Amino acid sequence: MDYLPLFFKLTQQNVLLVGGGNVALRKARLLCRAGTTVTVIAHHVCDELQDLLDENQGSSIVGEYHPALLDGKVLVIAATDDNALNQRIHFDATERNIPINVVDCPELCTFVFPAIVDRSPVIIGISSGGSAPVLARLLRARLETWIPKSYGKLASIASSFRDQVKQRFSSVNQRRVFWEDVLQGQIAEKIFSGRTEEATTLLQEKIEHADPEHQVGEVYLIGGGPGDPELLTFKALRLMQQADVVLYDALVSPAVLDLCRRDADLIFVGKKRDNHAVPQEGINDLLVKHAQKGKRVVRLKGGDPFIFGRGGEELETLKAHNIPFQVVPGITAASACSTYAGIPLTHRNYAQSVKFVTGQLKNRTSDLNFDELVHPNQTLVFYMGLHTLPQLSSKLIEHGKSGDTPAAIVSKGTSSDQKVLTGTLATLAKLQEKAQLEAPALIIVGEVVNLHENLSWFGEEVLAQNLTPVTAEK
Repeated sequence: MDYLPLFFKLTQQNVLLVGGGNVALRKARLLCRAGTTVTVIAHHVCDELQDLLDENQGSSIVGEYHPALLDGKVLVIAATDDNALNQRIHFDATERNIPINVVDCPELCTFVFPAIVDRSPVIIGISSGGSAPVLARLLRARLETWIPKSYGKLASIASSFRDQVKQRFSSVNQRRVFWEDVLQGQIAEKIFSGRTEEATTLLQEKIEHADPEHQVGEVYLIGGGPGDPELLTFKALRLMQQADVVLYDALVSPAVLDLCRRDADLIFVGKKRDNHAVPQEGINDLLVKHAQKGKRVVRLKGGDPFIFGRGGEELETLKAHNIPFQVVPGITAASACSTYAGIPLTHRNYAQSVKFVTGQLKNRTSDLNFDELVHPNQTLVFYMGLHTLPQLSSKLIEHGKSGDTPAAIVSKGTSSDQKVLTGTLATLAKLQEKAQLEAPALIIVGEVVNLHENLSWFGEEVLAQNLTPVTAEK
């Protein structure tokens, strides 16, 4: 380890910054955020830097650097492009045992600036020791996406309740369990969603009525999207990685499931046509049972849980048992699959509205209002309609939809096995008999399907003429 990571308290401490350009400005911003008193020495100080100094009780000197400027300083930063001057500042500072950073010159530094993730009072510093600063910034960018901005507020609120928790729980282990629940449970989630007062009230109640032997868990109803793990939301990923138990559907891809917490209990509750691993009532009971044991339970569904996902039914059961829950939307299959197939769902020249339709109703019949579905200038997207495609097509035509209306099937959308079959409302069912594209699949009906040939960018197109797959350019 070339550098020992330390966090210095520099509030109201005097720091010397040599240089007055954009590089010096970036360093000055960090120093001011840390509450330092900055003195700048340079031949020219840019306006933005001068404004920053004026706003933060700093000062600037126009002129030449000289060693006397180091008097009373606890830190020195050289942000100049004059190598001889940088070496002189390094010599003067080290002779006085003052920490020195020379920008972009690691050999002249006794300390380095890390890439910072600021969630004050939580601070994360990432450093490559000056050898690969771009890599450190890339790592910081990743952490920025994983750590909510509200973590700082969460830390501050937790700090304000530490003494009460110590009085309520005599055991260190009890306090650890309590804080793990607070920092990863519904109190933290309320803070992340901006409901700070509710979170504070709930934390106070939790301390006053805490029973270390019995804790009620929480359920996270999460939309896992269409299959590509990069389409998950940040919130979905965060909750998946803190789950104790995961109940997942057949439409959840292995790549998405692999992002759940490694030691979580994974329970398959998928339903396919005429093959339900666990009945819906059984799924509801499992959610209740595990939450009542104090577990954090993720209910992971393909697509979006509120679009043909029966998520509402599950939440009704949780509500009846007073189990806290929250819902994380996912990218629904209609949006994702049409996008990856190059078929816009709306287009001002072709479609001004879009309808999401289930091809399989609760009574296992396709009892749809076809008069409403045949309106012009709209796109139809059928979920779970692959096995009823002939009936759907004939009914639409029977109710006035032209048999020449463009139509497409997108099979296994967003995955490496994605295939798209295009035809018309009159021909698509017959083409599918030959092509045998596999579920999960969506059916898209409307003039926007004509845009597929020009906008296709991902996966394979199954040509209607000979039904041979052609790989699209990526």
